[in-house]
Amino acid sequence: MRICRGALLAVGAALFLVFSSPSTQAKEPPPQVQVWPATGTPILQFAFGKLRALDWVGTQRIYTVDTEVKNLWTKPISTATFTLYIYDKNGVRIGDGWMTFSNAAPGDVIKFQTNITVSGQPVSMKVEPRTLPPELGGFGPVRTISMTVNSVPQGAHFTLDGTEEGITPKVIQVGAGTHLLEFDKEGYNHGRYPLAIAPNDVSGGSVSYELGTSAHDTIELRDGTVLSGDLQSVSATEVTVRIGGTDQSFSRNQVKRITLVQRDNGGQ
Repeated sequence: MRICRGALLAVGAALFLVFSSPSTQAKEPPPQVQVWPATGTPILQFAFGKLRALDWVGTQRIYTVDTEVKNLWTKPISTATFTLYIYDKNGVRIGDGWMTFSNAAPGDVIKFQTNITVSGQPVSMKVEPRTLPPELGGFGPVRTISMTVNSVPQGAHFTLDGTEEGITPKVIQVGAGTHLLEFDKEGYNHGRYPLAIAPNDVSGGSVSYELGTSAHDTIELRDGTVLSGDLQSVSATEVTVRIGGTDQSFSRNQVKRITLVQRDNGGQ
């Protein structure tokens, strides 16, 4: 068994421990044990001792907890860093700390103390990875970024990889990899847009897809609405457009611009 000073906890697994006041405990409680991952082949086993208060820093309390990790995997784990989040009885995050370990060979047991700073009464904890080595990359949480999906004109229903996302414009969460955006709006052709997200891409980007029409006229209203259909008539007071097989009439003053497509002889 190899013993070193440092810190570490479960990779991507949610761990909840209940802490008791020292005055209510008759003896040292048994270690809390967590195996990660919770399903499938276990890779790491963690044991956590009693949470002990050390000192005050302003309004914050410093705690330490004995931590032990065992590499159950058949491969060595080079290095990794984790964040330990602390919550109160209402599920509000009141503190955190960071932990790291390295060079854990198969079967190694590493013991250390983890220090955390808390504002309030700790009740539960959860561990999430900050950085993972390549050998554990497939076990960490899926990283996503936020981006805005828009269309021209706006108001199109769209899906991401076949899952309904809503109506453009909308901010969505998307992970790294190759995806497919599909758009639908009455009067326009079905649209498909391949989307590639790199692992190092950051939030804040946008995609704007221009919807195509099937040889329809375009009528832009003064309120910003864009209609696609077949212009039937224009008079001094009224504009009539056939949309989806139904004639719709608009006051001339509602219409800002009309764009006519070229049609073959006999086209409707």
